[in-house]
Amino acid sequence: MNETQILEALTQVFRDVFDDDNIVLTAATTAQDVEGWDSQAHVNLIVAAEMRFGVRFRTAELESLHDVGQFARLIESKQRGA
Repeated sequence: MNETQILEALTQVFRDVFDDDNIVLTAATTAQDVEGWDSQAHVNLIVAAEMRFGVRFRTAELESLHDVGQFARLIESKQRGA
């Protein structure tokens, strides 16, 4: 999957976690842009993304992320085995 495909799949993950079909993600989306994105929702997003994309994240990797685009690129690199 490329970054665009991952972003599309992440949009569905976000919609499921937040139970909101109106969420539209961009690479620049941050937690401040999504109503209800608190620490508990963040954990749920990480777990749901791990399940959806078949990857595992280390805490240090996640701490450096600032937006959805960085998250998508991290997923892409993990899928490539980097």
